[in-house]
Amino acid sequence: MDQKFDISIIIPVHNGSRYLEKCLSSIKRSSYGPYETIVVDDGSTDGSAEIAGSHGAIVFKLPHQSGPAAARNFGSKQAKGNILFFVDSDIVIRKETVARVVDGFDKNPDVVAIFGSYDESPEEQDFFSQFKNLQHHYVHQSSRAEAVTFWAGCGAIRKEIFDRIGGFDEERYSRPCIEDIELGFRLKRMGYRILLDKELQVKHLKKWTLRSLLRSDILDRAIPWSKLILESREKVSDLNLQPSQKVSTLLVGLAVVISLPAIYTPKLILVVLFLLASILMINYRLFMFLLRRKGPVFSFLAFVMYLLYYFYSGVTYASCWLAHKLRN
Repeated sequence: MDQKFDISIIIPVHNGSRYLEKCLSSIKRSSYGPYETIVVDDGSTDGSAEIAGSHGAIVFKLPHQSGPAAARNFGSKQAKGNILFFVDSDIVIRKETVARVVDGFDKNPDVVAIFGSYDESPEEQDFFSQFKNLQHHYVHQSSRAEAVTFWAGCGAIRKEIFDRIGGFDEERYSRPCIEDIELGFRLKRMGYRILLDKELQVKHLKKWTLRSLLRSDILDRAIPWSKLILESREKVSDLNLQPSQKVSTLLVGLAVVISLPAIYTPKLILVVLFLLASILMINYRLFMFLLRRKGPVFSFLAFVMYLLYYFYSGVTYASCWLAHKLRN
């Protein structure tokens, strides 16, 4: 007779040999047991499956690269646990992480999904990796516990509900994208309760560059997220769509527009400076967090990155909105 578990840990991986061993080693140090670890190799060519097998994981190989949504769905079908705990292959969990997930469901029987965040100390020390990680950490730590989306980097869901709603949308999202956000969005629209546990923190191992950051933010996040919001006609005010984020995006847009005539009308520079100061004040807690954590030089560079972030996020949403209106 097959053994049943309270929890099944599911890890999708595509050419993740650089980080996978650390991820699996952290799981083996878990204080909770028993559990099963399922690794779904999504068309890797770097020996990821062999690494997973050497660490005692149950390994499945997809015939070709299909994306993390398909890999997680496949792993979920093989899982024997009542709880599906999705973990990215480039994170390290804490000793108490698995126990905290199980305990969270036990204490909240009406909650169908729980997710956490990155911690404040990513593995890579370069500016872009630190910035991207701290941005994610702060957004999750400053958001409401009653969430409207989901994060599959470190997120769990009751298997019964996951099967009932059809899992991740692997047809629409065939590459790393917003498949987890869409799943949480769908759960919330169906009336299910999702919990953001701010103490459920994991270490991120990934190295970011400016190029990979921009590609991820624009192509894999901003564009599909904008399309999802426009298609659903829902108003979202959580995570990176909090009111302060929306207002900051608008102010950056105004600053860019006014900057052009400011070349010929120097007095308008004062207006631009006022708008930038307003952005700083609106996000006062964010930049104080960065200042305390990383110091003035990092905080100044982060402010510049945030201006860029608000700019391309606004342009992306406006473009998607225009395309949506033209189609309709």
